[in-house]
Amino acid sequence: MAVPEEFYLQQAALSARSASETDLPNLRDKYLRSQAAWEVLARREVATRTAREKREADKATMIVA
Repeated sequence: MAVPEEFYLQQAALSARSASETDLPNLRDKYLRSQAAWEVLARREVATRTAREKREADKATMIVA
């Protein structure tokens, strides 16, 4: 089951907000690393979905041709 990119982006935003609200440098760094990881997951989700859609379109053209 695929998790929508919106969820990943929401988590990244939550991490960014948490990082901006803390005064502790170590905690801020943790939240910023978390934000970066969620953003990578969102980009990966988009790339995976795009590749899947392309494969399905290629298959459909092969069947019609």
